[in-house]
Amino acid sequence: MPLKNITKIIIILRNYYRNFKRPSVTEISQRYNKPFFVLISCILSLRTQDKTTHQASERLFQIADSPEDLIKIPLKKLERTIYPVGFYRVKARTLKTISQGLIQRFGGRVPDNLEDLLSLKGVGRKTANLVLTLGFSKLGICVDTHVHRISNRLGIVKTKTPFDTEMNLRKILPRKFWIEYNDLLVAFGQNVCRPLSPLCSSCKISRFCPKIGVITRR
Repeated sequence: MPLKNITKIIIILRNYYRNFKRPSVTEISQRYNKPFFVLISCILSLRTQDKTTHQASERLFQIADSPEDLIKIPLKKLERTIYPVGFYRVKARTLKTISQGLIQRFGGRVPDNLEDLLSLKGVGRKTANLVLTLGFSKLGICVDTHVHRISNRLGIVKTKTPFDTEMNLRKILPRKFWIEYNDLLVAFGQNVCRPLSPLCSSCKISRFCPKIGVITRR
């Protein structure tokens, strides 16, 4: 896809974004401006709806303001606090492991580089990139299911895995768009470019989209 079309798509997505509810992790990052809270909410958000993620995050933040606070919470209480996020038992243990790693290796602070974030057990590339972009306003490209699907659907990339999508986007996407790219595509994917039967008839970027892989649409 020509660079000029990518730029036009980003501009249109920005206009869309103003009318959509922001993703839960974005709301938390803007409300609290704490990298630790961004990291925690990222873990909770995996395979969990935004509303549930936001509610669970808020409950947890009331009793844990730091890694030191979190590791003091009994495991069963932590599980009850974050329920009903997906895989809440596994995530409760992961939160404790991450918090312990932050204390032991980084003095209780969330690192601000990709390599150190990925070295924390339980932190993958999606979470690490989101912490960089939302927690520290540093360059990164967070690729979740929406970013992977829509980037391929638009023909911006032709990839089979989120990792390959990220690597390709790092080569072709102008750096000025990196931080916002995830937010724009997540909101767009939740409201317009849905996995099944996307709303192509009313989509404002339809003229740029080859609709790769789309079988049915509205």
